[in-house]
This record gives sequence, structure tokens and C-alpha cells, in this order.
Amino acid sequence: MKPFRLLALLRRVAADRSGLALLEFAFALPVVLVLGCYGVETANLAITNLRVSQLASNLADNGSRLGLMSSSSSVVQLREIDINNALQATRLQGSAINIGANGRVILSSLEYVQQSYDSAPVQRIHWQRCFGRKSGSGYDSSYGTTSTTAGTDATQGNAGTAVPNGMGDPGAMVTAPSGSGLIFVEVNYDYQRLFGSTFMGPAKLHYVASFIVRDRRDFAQLYNPSPTATRSTCDKYTS
Repeated sequence: MKPFRLLALLRRVAADRSGLALLEFAFALPVVLVLGCYGVETANLAITNLRVSQLASNLADNGSRLGLMSSSSSVVQLREIDINNALQATRLQGSAINIGANGRVILSSLEYVQQSYDSAPVQRIHWQRCFGRKSGSGYDSSYGTTSTTAGTDATQGNAGTAVPNGMGDPGAMVTAPSGSGLIFVEVNYDYQRLFGSTFMGPAKLHYVASFIVRDRRDFAQLYNPSPTATRSTCDKYTS
């Protein structure tokens, strides 16, 4: 090719603007995809945090209202079926994030009452009920546990576990009011990432909530009249 023809060809190529937008888009696409996917992952994490927080708050609120008023008095008796219904509501509310398979929910009754007629009132975890497949440190209760039989009857042996300082993290502990109780809920959840480990490492979400019992509750025991309900005790790891 003669030099003047080569020069003319180079000038035409330099002046050619066809395909320029496509070329720019090809260069920008990876950056846009990375930023977009990271934004979606971050937004999903924020929404999941809100959902887990609401699960804890709603269960504690529901737990503070449960029970059936005794026919012989104005005292409300709390039954195992009432607790199971509240836990089932949490399962349904958390179905979008599969809370049963990917998390652990612990519902505790923190009470400030006498453990027996001849003892002084103490802060105690009287009973606990749970669901969720996750187990071990960081999933089971971080603030105290009690036996699977605690609260099932009114005997001294099933009076629960004393927690003199209450429940919660240091600096944010809660205690039950004198002669009454509160419902304390812990929810621990393994965040399910949308893009695996590409944009974010593993994250475990942890939320607590508590509500003071709203009625004149019978704190002697959990009732389980016939037909009896299966107790959702914390030795079980089911979704």
C-alpha cells in the first residue's frame, strides 16, 4: 500500500464514530455490574436486618399478651398451646428468610417472683421455648438457660434458673418488675447472601426484644390441659 493511501486510511479510521457508544458500554459494563450487584446485596442485608428485628419484637409483644383467663378468677393462665401458636406466627412471618432452617429463636419468661413460699423474690428465667435448626455458641441463648422441665409444674425443682442481674448485654440488661415478669426474645440468624462470598463475608444477625407482661398472669407454671400440646422445649432443633 502506498504511503499516501495508508495515511488516508488512518485518517478515515480516526474520524469514524460508528460503534463508539457500544465500545464505551463494553468498558463500563463490568464496573456497573459490580457496583449494582454490591448495592443489591447491601440492600438485601438491610432488609433482612429489619425483618429479623421485627420477628424478635413481634414475638416478644405476642408473648406478653398470651393466655386464657381462668374461669374461677381474673388471673390469666399461660398454656403450651398459646406459646406454640406464637412461635408458629413467627415461623410464618419469617418464612421469606426461612428463619426455621437458618436461625434460632428463643423465648424466655423472665420473672421477679418468689420461687417458693419460704424464699425471697428473685429474678429468674422460669421457662424457655425455642425453634430453629441452628445450634451451639451464638445460636443458643446468650443470656442464660434453664431446664426443659422448668415451668412445667409448680414444684420447687422446676422453678427455673436465677439470673440476679436480669437478661441482656452488659449496659443494656433488663429486669422484670416486682411481682411480675417480662417476655425476652432472642433471634439469631445466618444471613443468606445473594451472590455467595463475592461481595460479602458470612454475617450472623442477632436481635433481642422484651415486653412486660400485660395482664395478671399466673406465674406459677405453664399449663397444658388435655388434649395436651407438644412442648417446644429448647433441647429440640427443628424448623
